[in-house]
Amino acid sequence: MPTYQYRCSDCDHEFEEFQAISDPPITICPSCNGKTERVISGGAGLIFKGSGFYITDYRSKDYKAQADKDRAAGTKTPDKKPSDSKAPESKKSSGPAESAKKSDK
Repeated sequence: MPTYQYRCSDCDHEFEEFQAISDPPITICPSCNGKTERVISGGAGLIFKGSGFYITDYRSKDYKAQADKDRAAGTKTPDKKPSDSKAPESKKSSGPAESAKKSDK
């Protein structure tokens, strides 16, 4: 069930109410009995509690066992697959724009 935020149009009293989506909106201010309106709010963010939210928590048993062996041996286990170490080759242009740059020098 969501928490709705209300504001009184008479006394500007703001309050929150925990109610079902199917419940009708509250129209009477609990503070002054004036007219209230539902305020659009940003809502609450997600709250992660407990373990299980890190990539290492979802690793296979084999990976964890190998990581323990490597840690005991003093080597580090990579988190990512190794990528190619080749740097991209730059292409040389021999078009008219390139020759114009050379002639300006």
